[in-house]
Amino acid sequence: MANPNDRGDGAPPSHVHVGATHKKGWLPWLLLALGVLAALFALRRCSSHDNDLARVAPTTGTVTMAPPASAPAAATAAAPMGTSGVGTYLAGTEAVPRTFVFEKLNFDTAKSDIRAEDRNEVNELAAAMKQYPNARMRIVGYADARGTAAANATLGKERADSVKAALVAQGVDAGRLETASGGESNPVDTNATSVGRAENRRTELIVLQR
Repeated sequence: MANPNDRGDGAPPSHVHVGATHKKGWLPWLLLALGVLAALFALRRCSSHDNDLARVAPTTGTVTMAPPASAPAAATAAAPMGTSGVGTYLAGTEAVPRTFVFEKLNFDTAKSDIRAEDRNEVNELAAAMKQYPNARMRIVGYADARGTAAANATLGKERADSVKAALVAQGVDAGRLETASGGESNPVDTNATSVGRAENRRTELIVLQR
């Protein structure tokens, strides 16, 4: 009869230590889970970075650059307006200088005398200048592109002097007026047609001081 206390070699142990085996079983799974989480986090960061790059990537086509916000307002030249607005301008506070264009005053080809039908506009300007005696102005005469540049420069000056003489004849102090020539430069219309050339035979007025 076998001794009940004799377990021999084939008998199971009375105490089984399963702690170390259990720990070794879940540790790889824990490490695997941490690795997956790290990979997902890295992928998410890469996706976010790509989206940021897509938002700042330059687009194709023409980009119109806006003027700097710090640029002074005076740096943007105002479009010329008709001389009928000179009186209103002189009564206001808009910055000088300011350019005005005679609305009806143009010259015949190769001539500098003011036509009778254009004198009313000169007279209206004279009245505005007499109302604001501190105003000083520059008159600039222009020509179309026919003829030489030198001849057109001379013609432009003669046209400006003609307007000055008409203003002085209406009682404006000559010391408040100066003249200059733009010659054939800065055309406002094409020189290829008679109508365009007529528009270019013009005179402009620049208010220098109120």
